Amino acid sequence: MGAYLDGAGGAPWHPVARQALLAALDDGWADPGRLYGAARQAGLLLDSARQAVADAIGARPEEVSFCANGTQALHAAVLGALAGNTRRTTFVYTAVEHSAVLHAAQSHETRGGRTRTVGVDAFGRVDAAEFATAARATDAACAALQAANHEVGTTQPVAQVADLAPEVPLLVDATQALGHDAIPAGWSVLAADARMWGGPAVGVLAVRAGTRWRSPFPEDDREGGRVPGVPNVPAIVAAAASLRATLTTQEAIKTRHHQLIEHIRAAVATIPDVEVLGDPVGRLPHIVTFSCLYVDGEALLSRLDRQGFAVSSGSSCTSSTLEPSHVLVAMGALTSGNVRVSLHHATTDEEVDEFLRVLPDAIAEVRAELGATGL
Repeated sequence: MGAYLDGAGGAPWHPVARQALLAALDDGWADPGRLYGAARQAGLLLDSARQAVADAIGARPEEVSFCANGTQALHAAVLGALAGNTRRTTFVYTAVEHSAVLHAAQSHETRGGRTRTVGVDAFGRVDAAEFATAARATDAACAALQAANHEVGTTQPVAQVADLAPEVPLLVDATQALGHDAIPAGWSVLAADARMWGGPAVGVLAVRAGTRWRSPFPEDDREGGRVPGVPNVPAIVAAAASLRATLTTQEAIKTRHHQLIEHIRAAVATIPDVEVLGDPVGRLPHIVTFSCLYVDGEALLSRLDRQGFAVSSGSSCTSSTLEPSHVLVAMGALTSGNVRVSLHHATTDEEVDEFLRVLPDAIAEVRAELGATGL
């Protein structure tokens, strides 16, 4: 049978997204910044999409801009907040942030800025008091705290940090949460990625009114002056339409995903020398990661792929490299032989059952190839 089980790497397109894209290709192809009829029509579609996304994250439409993708949104969130607070030079973030945030931090350092990384516990969660103290003690220009981890699904105490350090602009990576779980309160700047809820490659950048933020890009009057260039209206319309459709069924799918992930966690825990990672309770509903001792992760993925199952291994945001997952390193977890399973809106119970049927044999076969049987 096989199944696509890498929804956290990008979900299959929602049927509504396809329908909306085709309609918008006919009605939203023009430059929405112009004044003629076709442009005004595109502008109306863009305004409607912006309103839908703003409603979903609890923002005002004028606070929302669209980017080419989620990575660009994260880069802009970090670098824009730092550019808007030049009297303060320190950027504080957790050790388990997405690689896009880490790369933005590296860029800040090369320009003479300072950074401070705050560690996490064995579940991958940061201590709210410790993080808030670090942000206040360094007189931080801004601090980044993801809504939930992209590799192990553990949720972060965003609202608590915002309450403890209200004077520090808080950047929240909501790429894995939006469309799957409630968005935490307290953010100053937020980034999201439509690919994670079944839309096209469109990034969302939201900046609260009053937040000190300046575009890190060359000056342009598009998207509230935050993101340059003509927006891809058909893709944005498809992203907003799929988000609206996703939110109408979010609670039902969330409940079903919780049950399926609990089923996976319980089944995987019975396999010898396999450890399930992340918080078993405070987590996203659709992600589970486990590490297999005496197993090469890439070899296991290849074997599962030959049987039709698409999952991810290692760092979910740097899978093309041989570097170990910085998330798992920060957690003190095994960094080889790890597998992330992440569900999406179309995942079925039968697909999960079939995956769990073939998984033990796949692990045993890889161990045998490595001469690790009987250990």
